[in-house]
Amino acid sequence: MGLVRNTLVMTLVLAGVSLAQAADDAQVKRGEYLARAADCMACHTAEGGAPFAGGLPIHSPFGTIYGTNITSDKQYGIGSYTPDEFFAAVTEGKRKDGANLYPAMPYTSYHLIKREDSDAILAYLMTSAPINRPAPETKLSFPFNVRLGLTGWNMLYGKSVQLQPGEGKSPAWQRGQYMVEVLGHCGECHTPRNPIGALQQDKRFTGGLLMGYLAPSLLAQDLAERGWTQPDLTTFLKHGISAQGSMFNEMYPVVHHSTQHLQDADLSAMATYLLGDQPPKARLVEPVPLAQLNDSAKRGRQQYLNVCAGCHGVEGEGKPHIAVAMQGNTVLRQSDSRNLVKAILDGIAEQQFTGFERMQPMPGFADKLDDQQVTDMVNYLRQAWGGLPGDLSLQQLAELKTE
Repeated sequence: MGLVRNTLVMTLVLAGVSLAQAADDAQVKRGEYLARAADCMACHTAEGGAPFAGGLPIHSPFGTIYGTNITSDKQYGIGSYTPDEFFAAVTEGKRKDGANLYPAMPYTSYHLIKREDSDAILAYLMTSAPINRPAPETKLSFPFNVRLGLTGWNMLYGKSVQLQPGEGKSPAWQRGQYMVEVLGHCGECHTPRNPIGALQQDKRFTGGLLMGYLAPSLLAQDLAERGWTQPDLTTFLKHGISAQGSMFNEMYPVVHHSTQHLQDADLSAMATYLLGDQPPKARLVEPVPLAQLNDSAKRGRQQYLNVCAGCHGVEGEGKPHIAVAMQGNTVLRQSDSRNLVKAILDGIAEQQFTGFERMQPMPGFADKLDDQQVTDMVNYLRQAWGGLPGDLSLQQLAELKTE
């Protein structure tokens, strides 16, 4: 009897260990997915560096902030953080030593993260390789370099992001709200900020400036004006490319590190939240014949043929796996022309998307086209295919170039 009893006890113990291990494994796997949804890697991984080891420079109007080491290293990473301390860092911007984090860490959105999600993310990060290397020291101009001063800032703005009630909304809309507003923290880039770096909540999702580019409006009507439908937006988030163009600039790391790894149901939910359960009808734009263009746009047609048509097509049809189409392109349909100007002047690096889809590098033409030629080509693209007036002036171009 004793042998049977001992065997039974051992079996129960091993079963308990197995169940606990399974629970731990499930939490880590869930944490990996949530870390992808929260796009942790994009800001905490330097180009060519180890995952989560920090060092990525994040440029701001106040100076350069470096992404911190969030590997399991106990000296320079978060290996010694408890779940409570990690939750405080994520939701309140408080380091383990009590110092304030700079709000480049989007705790203004993350403060709404569910505790069980924070715990799962920490469980996953604790499985990362410990990288014993400090991130470069952040150096901001005075008074922004005084971390203590963030205490007052946090009191005013730390929890300014709030979710609107979801009553009467579909389950997809409610899930999408959490994915967009909290984990995805989309408003951190797509909302303008005031002079001290706080989100202007009365202008939420109306667009924000970032590194000279415009993170465009994500309001449903504005998305529809630029041709977005729920299926197309879902495709764009999944693959980084759709009929409306391809992700570039600061959005490219988002699809590379985050959205391409998310479940289709979550991506569809994000698109549902942004466009609404009853989305506005996407606006169709018909190409404008050359004879109906203004004089600047007519001159711009020749500039387009000279330097763009070889890749984007004589009639703007694009080339699969090489260059996106101009017809229906969302950048041409933004009322603010700065992103189009920046792309023409600075070019776009090669982009590799899911599967076999990729876009070849686009050269910049800042040293090949003068201001009049750039202005004319922008006016041509906007008027011929963007459904917008070709009214960019030389003065406006000069202002955009100096920003």
